[in-house]
Amino acid sequence: MRLPLRAATALAATALATAGTFAAAAQPATAADSANVTTGRTAAFGPYSVTAYETVNIRSEPHTRSRAFDKILAGETRHDALCWTHGEAIRDHGYTNDVWVGFTEGWASAVYLKGDAYAGLPADAQC
Repeated sequence: MRLPLRAATALAATALATAGTFAAAAQPATAADSANVTTGRTAAFGPYSVTAYETVNIRSEPHTRSRAFDKILAGETRHDALCWTHGEAIRDHGYTNDVWVGFTEGWASAVYLKGDAYAGLPADAQC
C-alpha cells in the first residue's frame, strides 16, 4: 500500500528523528529521505556501524561520477550508516557489488566495507 506523500514525509521524518539523525531545517534532505518519501517504504533506518577494510570515498550520489568529498580510512569504523541502496556496480579485488551505504552526508560503496554484500546492514535497511 502506498502512503500519501504527507504521511510518507511524516513517517520518514519520525524515523530519522528517532534514529538521532534529524537534520536542521537549513540542511538539504538526504537521498535516503527522498527515496523513502517517493517510494512510500518504511525502511529500518540505523544508525549502524560499518568498518572500511580499505580507504573508501564518501560521494554525493551512489556512483563514481558524483563528487567525492570525504573518506572513510582503512580500519576506521563509522557509527552513522543509515541504510543501503543499489547504485553503480563497483569491481575491485575480485569482488563486484552495486550496494552503496548511505550516511547523513553521502554514500560509500559496500565493496570496500567489511561484512556481507550489505556491509553488515540488515536486508530491510534499504533506503
